[in-house]
Amino acid sequence: MPDLLLFVAPNTCARVPTIALEEIGVPFETELVRIAINQQGSPEFLKMNPKGKVPTLLIDGVPLTENVAILSWLNATYPEANLLPKTDNTLDALAQTADLAFFAGTVHPTVTRIAMPVKFIADKALSFEIVRPVGIEDMHKIMKMIDARLKNGQWWYGDSWSVLDGYLYWVWGRITAIGYPGEGFPNIQRHFELSNARPAIQRAMAREAVNVEILKADGHYMAPR
Repeated sequence: MPDLLLFVAPNTCARVPTIALEEIGVPFETELVRIAINQQGSPEFLKMNPKGKVPTLLIDGVPLTENVAILSWLNATYPEANLLPKTDNTLDALAQTADLAFFAGTVHPTVTRIAMPVKFIADKALSFEIVRPVGIEDMHKIMKMIDARLKNGQWWYGDSWSVLDGYLYWVWGRITAIGYPGEGFPNIQRHFELSNARPAIQRAMAREAVNVEILKADGHYMAPR
């Protein structure tokens, strides 16, 4: 069994592989990265992951980055956990990769425009005046599509939970925590409530809550805004 260490930070998309690992049920540890003091930009972290981002998964000391790769590796290494629907068809397997890439490459950047608009315009006032509203409008289009998909089943792939549901759980929780108007998406709201009832997600959120308290004690907690 590989030794697994996941570098995380509260409210980030590191929540997604944390959920996946809890669903798998194998032993793993998490290492808190203090974003507020740019620990991800430290020489020690950059030596491990030059991208300076979480999540980073150390597998027997070897780093793997990017959620698409991390979640794909977990699915391939622990097939019994059913993180993705089983398929013998190459096209179906690539469609699953496309779904992961959609969340990582389309949905996640839109989350960033809403949650951290200053990444796009350094002027804080302008970023919240210009970048966030456009991000919210673009997110409406995405969520309308996702809500329609969930009409046909409680999870992304219908009746079976997958890591795509973990990704959607993070996205919805992240944007609604800072005031995204979610009232018009009842199927996603139902999805979020069902997700909150999953023991693996409860364990993942408990891990995150511990790290939040550590950061608050250190004075380094960055609350969603």
